[in-house]
Amino acid sequence: MTKTILARTLREPAELVAEGLAPASALPALERVAARYAVAITPDLAGLIDPTDPDDPIARQFVPTSAELEAQPGENADPIGDHPYSPVAGIVHRYPDRVLFKLIHVCAVYCRFCFRREMVGPGKDNALSESAYRTAIDYIRTHGEIWEVILTGGDPLMLSPRRMSEIMADLAAIDHVKIIRLHTRVPVAEPARVSAEMVAALKVAGAATWVAVHANHARELTGPARAACARLVDAGIPLVSQSVLLRGVNDDIAALSDLMRAFVECRIKPYYLHHGDLAPGTAHLRTTLAQGQDLMRQLRGRVSGLCQPDYVIDIPGGAGKSPVGPNYVLAVQNTADEAREAESETRYRIVDYCGDVHLYPPET
Repeated sequence: MTKTILARTLREPAELVAEGLAPASALPALERVAARYAVAITPDLAGLIDPTDPDDPIARQFVPTSAELEAQPGENADPIGDHPYSPVAGIVHRYPDRVLFKLIHVCAVYCRFCFRREMVGPGKDNALSESAYRTAIDYIRTHGEIWEVILTGGDPLMLSPRRMSEIMADLAAIDHVKIIRLHTRVPVAEPARVSAEMVAALKVAGAATWVAVHANHARELTGPARAACARLVDAGIPLVSQSVLLRGVNDDIAALSDLMRAFVECRIKPYYLHHGDLAPGTAHLRTTLAQGQDLMRQLRGRVSGLCQPDYVIDIPGGAGKSPVGPNYVLAVQNTADEAREAESETRYRIVDYCGDVHLYPPET
């Protein structure tokens, strides 16, 4: 499908209707959604949407729906518990050796499943103030256990190359900070922002830069997106992936396999496949854990080992990430005779990706 690339980002429900991305009958409900949650679809991503397909996987990620106004039990404005671990503005220190550094609260595109959807958009601050930024830098400097700083938000690549260069230099000047990781949607949402100037800004003496690229469907990795990723990799910046398991987007084995292969083709190592967080108004996009585990079992053995992400869930309340992929190893009780043998080994049941059970060590 060939479409004319839009000249601007779509931000208003009326613009979505005008472009055929939402029906006119939905406009009143979409205006209520937009009053609460940020809306933005970049020209690059809008051009991927097939308005004739009611189940288009790109539209499901970015075009708002009235379902977002329906909160479910257990959903929470801070679903992964950032607030209890935020000692100063902009910092989340949940794990001993690393912190999140939330520099900015704007994104190129707003995902309808975003777990920080209550913290970005209408009425929210766009970025840390200069005094809050300095306080955050001082916190990192005075906590010698911090080995890695993860720049997030919002999307840090929405900053200018000049500002990014300043931030990278400030962090790299802290002796114990060895890794600076950026979490971003920009390479797929607005690849032109990954300019030579931005790539140069991310390279800094004294710390290694890593970039985690967020995409959820193989169609997002367009030619321009792949070129943007190549600019980073060719500059010596390693890339890993982040994806969210989403109903109607990547919750079948063909779509998930295509996505992971596309990452590897771009020299992006699949890293995390997140189970959907309990953010308000996102139930229509969440799968069950059992569905995710089944998909991961199918993925194993069907695609290269390079294509295997960790399936993880952020435990509500702030307890952190936990791997929740399928368990292939189940212990089997040794027989009495085996137990009497000093050299006997516990026997396990190992479940393969087809669901078949095998004994290990095998019976002789």
